[in-house]
Amino acid sequence: MALVKGTNCGFVTVAPTANPSGSASTNDNYVIGLKDVAPVGATIVTEIGWWCDNATEESNFEVGIYDHNATDNNPENLLAGASQTNAKGTTAEWKRVTGLNISITAESIYWIAVQLDNTATATSTDAALVTGEKYDYIGNATTLPNPFGTSGGTSEKLIAFYAVYTTGVELITPVDEERGTFRGAFRGAFLGV
Repeated sequence: MALVKGTNCGFVTVAPTANPSGSASTNDNYVIGLKDVAPVGATIVTEIGWWCDNATEESNFEVGIYDHNATDNNPENLLAGASQTNAKGTTAEWKRVTGLNISITAESIYWIAVQLDNTATATSTDAALVTGEKYDYIGNATTLPNPFGTSGGTSEKLIAFYAVYTTGVELITPVDEERGTFRGAFRGAFLGV
């Protein structure tokens, strides 16, 4: 399967499960951010994941979302809700962090970012050359920087990083008029409704 935005990289509604089968790209000891536009209606990122292409030693990884620096066309500020302590494990598979609550604005540019600590054996993810796509990176990185700062480099490629998003979920607390109390309830409400 090739790398396809909205399916196994970038913003998605369902987390991918299959091997994306791109070209191996080293990602340990790096921060890498994949540029994408939040889809119409997107409000919250609940999961971020990345494809680990080979079996390597255990190490920690971090995930997060950066907003966009339009002047420099690179990541800028790390949004609240990043996850910075996650065990990679030692197998080749999708690595996922669930239970996130990162607020985003629909139709805005963001960068889906992963930082992986150094492994003795180089750890790789999958990438694919695609005209018009972009990821930026910083080498010798031990954490997600905030702000991102100057990119160490950029590449016109997709990379196997994804972010699962939800659309317009809000918390409703209707009033119990008889008792004069509030009762919590969740309701899915699409934007504009």
